[in-house]
Amino acid sequence: MDRLINGVDFITVSTKNFQKARDFYANVLGLEASKQWGSMPGQEFESGNLTIAVMQSDAFGMEHHANNSPIEFHVDDFEGAKAELESRGVTFKGEPIDSGSCLQTFFDDPDGNALALHHRYGRPAG
Repeated sequence: MDRLINGVDFITVSTKNFQKARDFYANVLGLEASKQWGSMPGQEFESGNLTIAVMQSDAFGMEHHANNSPIEFHVDDFEGAKAELESRGVTFKGEPIDSGSCLQTFFDDPDGNALALHHRYGRPAG
């Protein structure tokens, strides 16, 4: 039997204020803006290996719900990326977590969608 699902085209992040969300993903996070959804309040952003679509839910007949499971953004320079985002107004939640193989720290977008910086620096022993 042929495979029914062949991949993921993009993930969607809900917003109540499209202009504010678009500014955050483009200018604060620095993601490349790609496909605009015509005249609808939706825009895709490229993160390198994952396309993130930001859409104003009510314009598509849906209720806004913030995602509480973070999108983990890979960074090569964890401390540098964290400091840069802080300088752009991002507030991180608590101290970074060091798992023994990676560093991560959590924050939210303007609509309360969970996001994180992630840097894998090795594999745990064993």
